[in-house]
Amino acid sequence: MNLNSIPAFQDNYIWVLSNDQGHCVIVDPGEAAPVLKAITENQWQPTAILLTHHHHDHVGGVKELRQHFPDIVVYGPEETRDKGATKCVVEGDKLTLLGYEFSVFATPGHTLGHISYYTIPYLFCGDTLFSGGCGRLFEGTADQMYQSFQKINALPDETVICCAHEYTLANMKFAQHILPGDAAIEDYLNKVKQLRAKNHPTLPVTLQNERRINVFLRTEDPDLISVIDKETNLQQPNTRFAWLRSKKDAF
Repeated sequence: MNLNSIPAFQDNYIWVLSNDQGHCVIVDPGEAAPVLKAITENQWQPTAILLTHHHHDHVGGVKELRQHFPDIVVYGPEETRDKGATKCVVEGDKLTLLGYEFSVFATPGHTLGHISYYTIPYLFCGDTLFSGGCGRLFEGTADQMYQSFQKINALPDETVICCAHEYTLANMKFAQHILPGDAAIEDYLNKVKQLRAKNHPTLPVTLQNERRINVFLRTEDPDLISVIDKETNLQQPNTRFAWLRSKKDAF
């Protein structure tokens, strides 16, 4: 399979998986125009759309894409039924697309019905895990998001994280603020600054990378616990996760 990213809006990425025969699957098309342009340029034949949650910047292009491709199947959680989903899926469902199996994970937190899709090695996690950070809690709780992170963290090191926004630079500035002097964070922040200075994407990233630099995946890290202990005593990793999210909200 071939992985492609299509920039949309100010900082969104629409992901497209295609095979050598030109069939493709589109993930979270927030707007149709850039997708239609890429379809024409690459001579793709869309077979399915995958939706992670109901926010407009992830579903806004579905209606127009369905007008162009009336037979396309649109998979999504129940919360996307009125956004164009033609087949609602839940955790544990398996989809066969482009000859590959896609597993559905429930990853609530950003929204209550948020889901992610995994087909080795790719994880399409919408607004759950970002490089260096995590999604805002618009509907769910910090504990729900923490549990969603644990599901993602159970995947193999080589998992390729295909999240939906170019938030890496801001996330890494926050990580540096929380853990100043951390070598892995410093190195990655410098790399990200260089990429963004050239307007290059920082995505996708590997889960192995995120385990090193994403503070939301480091809630058992002694260095992070030491920082938190200067302000408060939190015994559980999920409460440390909530502390981090609250700090990021105010950063």
